[in-house]
Amino acid sequence: MGRFATTALFYEELRPPYPPEFFSEVAQQLKLSRQHALIDLGTGPGLLALGFAPYVGRITGVDPEVEMLAAAREAAARAGASLALIEGKAETLPDEIGAFDIVTIGRALHWMEREPTLARLERLVTPDGVIAVCTSVSAPHSRNAWLDDYNAARRAWSPAKLWAESGSGDRTHRDLPAFFSGSHFRLADRILIETTHEVGVNDLARRVLTFSSSSPEALGDNVEAMLADVEARLVPFSRDGLVTEALVSVAQIARR
Repeated sequence: MGRFATTALFYEELRPPYPPEFFSEVAQQLKLSRQHALIDLGTGPGLLALGFAPYVGRITGVDPEVEMLAAAREAAARAGASLALIEGKAETLPDEIGAFDIVTIGRALHWMEREPTLARLERLVTPDGVIAVCTSVSAPHSRNAWLDDYNAARRAWSPAKLWAESGSGDRTHRDLPAFFSGSHFRLADRILIETTHEVGVNDLARRVLTFSSSSPEALGDNVEAMLADVEARLVPFSRDGLVTEALVSVAQIARR
């Protein structure tokens, strides 16, 4: 079982969402059309693949976790979208998979081995294609007053070893210029969308369960105690059981 296996049930519902404005803006700037094919590496429950589905002609998702692929399959069925799914890692995709006009990578690049991933991307991206490394996260603490207390709770309940391995508990993207250094790809554009939404205190507390350092597997018998602690820390920042979350959604675009 992989380290994200026990997070699959919560990931789609609880991680910071990619807002519709993000997909439409990226699609517009990249001039996506039904003639384009997209592959999402480390697709998880298919958030990026399905978000871009209305703007491209064909979507494929790749993930090593069977549980994540099951969640993606169910999400595609609910959306009425045709999503081809492949169990495996980006680094080991077979050549016969072909090439794609856009390769998306969400909260997954930091788990990929650099050299084999770059080698695969050289063959996976069409000559005029792009790589879009995407993320949607809570805006800096000055815009989310609750975030310091929230992260303090995550740190307090996460096993120290897993927290250290995950790099502050929420692994971020690699240094992208360094990642692409020496390859044929270079960072060309950065597309940023800022939005706000309301999230329930209970849902925001349960989001902790979607991180590898504080997954149900990592927390064991402490899940309920952790949820109670996080909720108690969030209540002072809530109104009618809701917390306002400012989001920053970014797509960093690499081209040949």
